[in-house]
Amino acid sequence: MKIRTSPILPFLPLLAFIAVFLGSGFYYIWQGVDFAFYQLPSPVATLPAVILAFVLMKGTFDKKLTTFIQGLGDYNVLTMCMIYLLAGAFGSVVKAIGGVDATVYWGMKVIPDSLIVPGFFFLSALISTAIGTSMGTISALGPIALGLATSGGLDKTVVFGALVGGAMFGDNLSFISDTTIAATRSQGASMRDKFRVNFGLSLPAAIITMTLLYFTVQTGSAVPVHPGDWYKALPYVVVLILALLGMNVFLVLVLGILLAGALGLFFADYTFLRLGQDIYAGFKEMQEIFLLSMMMGGLGQMMKEQGGIDTLKTVLKKMRFRSSKLEKLWAEFSIGLSVIIANFAVANNTVAIIITGDLAREVAKDEGVPPARSASILDIFSCVVQGVIPYGAQILLASQMAKLSPLALAGSIEYCYILGAITFASMAWRSWRQR
Repeated sequence: MKIRTSPILPFLPLLAFIAVFLGSGFYYIWQGVDFAFYQLPSPVATLPAVILAFVLMKGTFDKKLTTFIQGLGDYNVLTMCMIYLLAGAFGSVVKAIGGVDATVYWGMKVIPDSLIVPGFFFLSALISTAIGTSMGTISALGPIALGLATSGGLDKTVVFGALVGGAMFGDNLSFISDTTIAATRSQGASMRDKFRVNFGLSLPAAIITMTLLYFTVQTGSAVPVHPGDWYKALPYVVVLILALLGMNVFLVLVLGILLAGALGLFFADYTFLRLGQDIYAGFKEMQEIFLLSMMMGGLGQMMKEQGGIDTLKTVLKKMRFRSSKLEKLWAEFSIGLSVIIANFAVANNTVAIIITGDLAREVAKDEGVPPARSASILDIFSCVVQGVIPYGAQILLASQMAKLSPLALAGSIEYCYILGAITFASMAWRSWRQR
């Protein structure tokens, strides 16, 4: 007699990871710990999931281990991890030579007082796109945002809402953002193609946001910032241009590191030893996401071997609408919905993309969704959710700096809400056009 295997069995390890990660977050919230969802390192949370996957998977231990190692060594996983390291090194070196300070200084210098809040959103978006991290952007601009609100008599929720919204703009678009790296590699899309699709949705959302901010708050006063030499921001510009021209991302990042190092050596108090130390510091900053990507790659391979991806695709197909128009809408919506649910669960947009990347790629392949489009949908909706959940790191950091309630701040991130609405509208429009 053949014993039927439960279709949920392949997903139990993944559910275990989410339960451990989510459970630890709620536990530390109850304990009153700041950044509760970020206390337990995510790679550690995968260990119970890996153990459970080995217990549940059929076959010998050697077969299970081989499957897991195959996932760890997957081409896309290793490529993604190497890009993480180079992106971390680039960001660390440019920050060390004063690139962030220079970008902030020249950005604030050109913003007129009458456009101070929409201009501040633009500056936040510019810096986050350059440095590839929303948390870094909020950390760098948070004191300036507080100064703007205090000196100009502005509503702190509006100013910090503009800051977080701009930070999520760059987190979503930057070539060196970990979300972009994860989304493009998991979908097999080039960064340039993903940027073009993504920018077509993000730019209108940014323009609408700045327009609303202009009519909401038109007054304010500038805040003094540390001066910076313009040439120190050059590595950001060069990396952006080379990436848009289609140069291989590895070569782009290596050239960016070399350029930043050369500028530091020739024009600043910088040494070869300091350069090496900063490169390694950048590597260490990416350690958690590096390890998580590999562990999830191994778990994902074991889930595939047990038919997990095929089961999910079958479920999605059963949920599709009968209308051919709506079926095409559902293909893209299901990609977005999967990463939305994952992001609400783990409160980390990069982790959410890594969890749902394989499913999104398979759905996109079956339904004819271009890789750049599926990568953009993954990245956009992960950043939309990350930018508005009160227990996400971005809002927690900003609310802590502003002394605001995370719930109050979450309702003022206009850009994220507008971006989500525009992206869904574009899905409906594409579905109607391709009928």
